[in-house]
Amino acid sequence: MLTHLDSQGHAHMVDVTDKANTAREAEAEAWVRMLPETLRLIQQGGHPKGDVFAVARIAGIMAAKKTHELIPLCHPLLLTGIKVELAAEGEDRVRITARCKLAGQTGVEMEALTAASVAALTLYDMCKAVDRGMLIEQIRLLEKQGGKSGHYRADA
Repeated sequence: MLTHLDSQGHAHMVDVTDKANTAREAEAEAWVRMLPETLRLIQQGGHPKGDVFAVARIAGIMAAKKTHELIPLCHPLLLTGIKVELAAEGEDRVRITARCKLAGQTGVEMEALTAASVAALTLYDMCKAVDRGMLIEQIRLLEKQGGKSGHYRADA
């Protein structure tokens, strides 16, 4: 059953009033593929806009906190932890991971996915002048813990 649809099929925000506060955590990832020269520029600190990874990290953190403003029917959450990491993988890819945590009545999957996505978009925005062909790919939930549905881990 889709929880955001009522018995008539109308969209609604899920009522979590009676749900217990539990520790919840989710991790998501996104990948950005680019020209090797673009990645070298980022790694060597030669980008004219500054530290690309630092700006993308901050954008991801800010996005997680605003997920409820971006995704209809998401609850505003008091996140207690947000960690966004960017790392070069090989000569032409960046892996972005985002982990969100809270003690609350609903999960943080959308916050982690939003953080990873916006960090990837920020990376693209900062580097588009030198590489318009970058590819954002494989945005997915890696793991979630807590809540009624329990633990989930994506296949490798």
